Amino acid sequence: MSTAPYNIIGTRPPRHDGADKVTGRAIYGADFQINGLLHGAVLRSPHAHARIESVDTSRAAAYPGVVAIVTADDFPQTPDRIVDLGEGETPLSYVRGNVLAKGKVLYQGHAVAAVAATSPHAAEQAAKLIDVRYTPLPCVLTAPEGMAPGASKLHEQENVTHHIQHAIGDADAAFQQAAIVVEREFHTATVHQGYIEPHAATALWNNDGRVQIWCSTQGSFVVRDVVSCLLDLPVSQVKVTPTEIGGGFGGKIPVYIEPVAALLSRRSGRPVRIVMNRRDVFEGSGPTPGSFIRVKLGADAEGRFIAARAHLAYEAGAYPGGMVGPGTMCVFAAYDIPNVAIDGYDVLVNKPSTAAYRAPGATNAAFATESVVDELARQLKIDPLELRLRNASREGTRRADGPKFRRIGCVEVLEAMKAHPHYSAPLGAASHAAAKRGRGTAIGYWFNIGLPSSCVISVNADGTVNLIEGSTDIGGTRTSIAMQAAEVLGIPVADVHPAVVDTDTIGYTGVTGGSRTTYATGWAAHDAAKDVIRLMTERAAKIWQADDVQFANGIFRSGNNQLTFAELAAKLTETGGPVVGQASVNPKAAGGSFAGVIADVEVDVETGKVTILRFTSIQDAGRAIHPSYVEGQMQGGSVQGIGWALNEEYWMSPDGRMVNSTLLDYRMPTILDVPPIDTQIVEVPNPAHPFGVRGVGEANIVPPPAALANAIHDALGIRMSRLPMNPPSIVAELAKQ
Repeated sequence: MSTAPYNIIGTRPPRHDGADKVTGRAIYGADFQINGLLHGAVLRSPHAHARIESVDTSRAAAYPGVVAIVTADDFPQTPDRIVDLGEGETPLSYVRGNVLAKGKVLYQGHAVAAVAATSPHAAEQAAKLIDVRYTPLPCVLTAPEGMAPGASKLHEQENVTHHIQHAIGDADAAFQQAAIVVEREFHTATVHQGYIEPHAATALWNNDGRVQIWCSTQGSFVVRDVVSCLLDLPVSQVKVTPTEIGGGFGGKIPVYIEPVAALLSRRSGRPVRIVMNRRDVFEGSGPTPGSFIRVKLGADAEGRFIAARAHLAYEAGAYPGGMVGPGTMCVFAAYDIPNVAIDGYDVLVNKPSTAAYRAPGATNAAFATESVVDELARQLKIDPLELRLRNASREGTRRADGPKFRRIGCVEVLEAMKAHPHYSAPLGAASHAAAKRGRGTAIGYWFNIGLPSSCVISVNADGTVNLIEGSTDIGGTRTSIAMQAAEVLGIPVADVHPAVVDTDTIGYTGVTGGSRTTYATGWAAHDAAKDVIRLMTERAAKIWQADDVQFANGIFRSGNNQLTFAELAAKLTETGGPVVGQASVNPKAAGGSFAGVIADVEVDVETGKVTILRFTSIQDAGRAIHPSYVEGQMQGGSVQGIGWALNEEYWMSPDGRMVNSTLLDYRMPTILDVPPIDTQIVEVPNPAHPFGVRGVGEANIVPPPAALANAIHDALGIRMSRLPMNPPSIVAELAKQ
């Protein structure tokens, strides 16, 4: 850990919202109440691909308690145009079509119509009475199927909507010079983020023409912008208040039910709340993409990587704009390779439009690359971590997609892995005769993002401050942001009162995602606190009639005069009135994060069951603002990576139905499936941040599947090339031997 002389940063204070959350007073999306509330329900398609021939709502309208019904025809039918609503440019018609289908349904669970009624039961029963006539069409469910000649098309254009290419050097020529080349193919299944709280939103289309929304979201300004576009309203006419959020991991960035609730509110004249059930979440919100990946890697006799090629075909789901772009950016980012060629394909399939899931696209890519790196190490008879260290990216390394790394911690993470007691500890004997043990390692990268953030800090007469910001709190970011303000102000973090506010109250702030919140909104808090100090210094100078006032560690000084922050705060009224500091930032260089995993497993060769014996996560945090929160992110990402590796998948029928859309059948890890996750924080300060922060929410999910695959190989000698690596797939692979 760092020994930098900070008073607040690096400590572990209680989280500001902890009491409300553990006592149940915190307001989540489904908790919000308002007078006259109606309950909404959404009718969803039973088909993966079909034409909508007709929609008849008459029976539903006659059901007792029904107040309003809407379909896609109730949206303003504005001309199509390209919009950027926080996740890249896309046609407005695609955004509108994903919220309520028009003309065709493109996946099972695609929303078709919605009902508002006086009770949830009435709304649900009435929705079932809406008569929709469909003509089923052939469906495609994987990227290779979508790319095949003659595949059924979802839209007028081909299913391959984007072909991304990155290259440096001459990979083909370099492969001819390689002493050893390994090329393998990999498949990963569609998986869901698995947040505990389902999507929930309440909308009120008020008599003054303004739309107010209260919802569980990772980005209130994204909701505002999407709703304003779909309802053809100025953004000033939409106000979004984010509630507390019970998990998101990227899956609560897209907008699904908020515009529908708003339409129902306009039609009924009353506020309307829609809460997805678990099946709706699985079938009607965005999972992460399944993928097909081919990786080829060539090295010289000393183990230096000289050539690499990757083919990545990712499912986009029903609409273009999937996660293959980040996958191409991350697939070889951990290594300094002079000759690289990367091809990425964004492929439409009849599944929900994919959404971010913690380092979206990078986990798939690392599963492939890190498996091939492990195989190269074994063929070259070089320690797997030593091989990675020989080829690790460092400051000045250029990625194939263009950027050169600034100061990064890839080497330091690998060195920490190699020095960790886990790496040299004996595996121990298997627990029974039919079991074998193995150890695997892998590393992963996520580039992180910046995006705009705003912060306002007002000083109270008692020396405390109120801090308002617009980043949804996931994982304790209220506190990590408040800590950066407290460090600048020289006051205890308990004296900073942070609040996440609505879109009318704070300047534009990007999503809580991309590992940006502690980094970017924390930076805004740093600058707003600096603004407070500037204004407070002017007040001290006025009191002392001095122009040499200095501030350090919470004390203003000039000659023999001094005032603490609290003492000066008490004098604000008599020196000119309130002090309010503010700042907005839009950082461009976020500073990426590297993470590594060491995993020990025991595999039962008769049943294929994998038991994780020991698991260590190591990650570069740049500067750990609140180490407990960093460790929590590392542990949470690790457990999700374990689920992705060993159990989780959308199990699809041939006609495109998800047959395991409950938490009983969609197999996420529980406390019985994972050991305690050991963590080690590495700190290589990010030169692009005032405190050296790197976002830590995502890189930790990237290496676990590859590390577990390599551990299974170490135990059994089989190379698993398909996720999840569940017992049937392991038994099947063993049978091939």
